[in-house]
Formats: sequence, structure tokens, C-alpha cells
Amino acid sequence: MPPANGAAAAAGASSGRDGPGAAVTKRNKPRYRAFTQQQLPACKPILAPHMVIPVLIFLGLICIPIGLACIAASNKVVEVVYRYDKKCVPGNMLHNKVAYIQNASIDKTCKIILRVPRDMKRPIFIYYQLDKFYQNHRRYAASRSDAQLQDPKQAAASTEFCKPEAYSSKGSPIVPCGLVAWSLFNDTYSFARRRRRGGHTEALTVIKSGISWRSDRERLFGKHVFPKNFQNGSLVGGGQLDPTKPLSEQEDLMVWMRTAALPRFRKLYGRVEADLGAGDLLAVAVRNSYNSYSYEGRKAVVLSTAGLLGGRNTFLGRAYVVTGVACFALALILTLLCLVFPMKEEHLHLR
Repeated sequence: MPPANGAAAAAGASSGRDGPGAAVTKRNKPRYRAFTQQQLPACKPILAPHMVIPVLIFLGLICIPIGLACIAASNKVVEVVYRYDKKCVPGNMLHNKVAYIQNASIDKTCKIILRVPRDMKRPIFIYYQLDKFYQNHRRYAASRSDAQLQDPKQAAASTEFCKPEAYSSKGSPIVPCGLVAWSLFNDTYSFARRRRRGGHTEALTVIKSGISWRSDRERLFGKHVFPKNFQNGSLVGGGQLDPTKPLSEQEDLMVWMRTAALPRFRKLYGRVEADLGAGDLLAVAVRNSYNSYSYEGRKAVVLSTAGLLGGRNTFLGRAYVVTGVACFALALILTLLCLVFPMKEEHLHLR
């Protein structure tokens, strides 16, 4: 008898679940809400010509003056660029530039003369420019160790991405390791000015401090990390580092290790705190040590002032002007279309 009663109870429960009420509880229909049913108040403007044309004209009136102002600010920047990679190679070595740059017995110093086209107010920034150097290459950009740059205890523990410049021939870790540091730019420049009025020559001091990012000096490059075994291998890539100075004080390295996104780039070499007059002559003594000839690259020295938007670059201004002209052109086209093909009656009711 108890099993029978239990079976009956189970049957009753089963029939209860299969009743009309059970169908309601199984439904997945959400509760009615304006949000879930997408019935909230919304702005649904109809882009009629009488609305679009004024907006395009307004955008054109904004973009063109901004673009012209950017171009004017860029044109105020005075810039002197001189390519010297061929100029500094002796005539008898032009057919084999790689042999010239790799021969340590040949004097690599050359002198060039630059003329200042317009007055240049201090500070005057000095850059070196490289072409066809792909710092954005994946394997090159990853060949470094930021942990090693910050902490002296990570000298040997964080070199997994630095190969082939991770360890010296004796098995000691290289600090800083990796191809980025190994290929440090090492051409040097010194400047002397000869004024247009008066033939005396005045040496200009190139200030090398403060050319890197403050975040690099204070955070990325450690104050207790010193170079070790750097450029001690059989193949020397670029410049040397002072082993007595911590990495936080070696700003040439900091500037170089901020890898560039494009194959043509400029990096800050230093600055001159002196005014130059139009027509002044600059005698530049270049020590041409960096091997850009193996990959047929080009090198140049750049002197530039700074404007409100930085260096000389008209791209931003031109982009604004082109955008403004395009808005005016679209507004004109829409106006002509409205005059030639006026809106029909059913279209006017949609406003």
C-alpha cells in the first residue's frame, strides 16, 4: 500500500507540472519593459538637405581657418637639413663605402658648411635623421629587456628576448642587452658660428641634458643600473656607453631606445641655447662613424626651431584645409541637386 500511495503522489505531482500553470512558468518571454522592447524615446532625425547643407558649411568654416593657422605656425619654424652620408666619404672610397666605414684606421671626421636662411631664435634643436632604418621591425623592437633596464638584479634573469646580444663571449650578461641598444647611433657633431658681419668664429655648445623623456629618466632606466659587457663582442654595432654612469644619466641611449614607427625618423641629439641670424655660416664637424652603408641608408643633420605645434610639419594643416574644402564641395553639390531635382510632396511630409 505505501508504494501505491507514493506512486499516486508522484503521478499527481507530474500531472500538476503538466497542467496549464506549468506552461506559464516555462515561458522565457521577458517582462514587458520599454527598454527591452526598444520603445524608449529616441531622436530619429531625417537627414534632409535643408539640415545637411548648413552642417557641411559650418564644418567647412571651422576646418579651413584651423588648417590655415596650423600651416602658418608650421611655416614660422626655421629648419636646416643637410645630408652628409656621401659628403663625408672620400672620393676614392665611394665605390666601397662599407669598407670605408669598417676601417678603423681611416679618419672619419669631415666638415660641412651650413647657411642659416632666416633668423633662428633659441633654443635651436639638433636632430639626426636616418632613412631606411626599420626600428619598427618586430624582432628588432622586441630585442630588449625593460626589466633589466630598471633593476640591477634582473641583469641575467630577463634576457630571453635579447638574443643574439644577450650574453658576452664569456657567458656574462650584457647590460643593456638586445639589438636596440647594440645599434646605438654614434655619429657626433660640433658646431662653430661665423657671423655674416664680422669674420670671427665662435664655438657653439651643444647641450645634451634634458633631451629624453622625464618618465624614462625617472622610471624606465634605473639609477643603479650600470653598463656591463656592452659592445665587447667581435661585432660592434654602434656607440659605446660610459660604464661609470648609470643608465638613468645616459640620455643618448634613452632617446635611441624609443623606437620609431617609420623607416625615416629623427631623434634629438641636443640643443643650442644661442640665437642665429639670417646669413650666418655654421661650420659643422661631423664624425661619421655610424654604419648606414650596409643597408644603403641615408644620414642627415637637422637644425630646427620649435613652434606652437612643435617642429615643421604641414600635414595637419593641409588635412584640415582639405576637409573644409570637401565639406564646401559637398554642400555645393547637394544644393545643385536640390535645385535640379526638387523634393517631391511625399518627401516633404517626412520632415
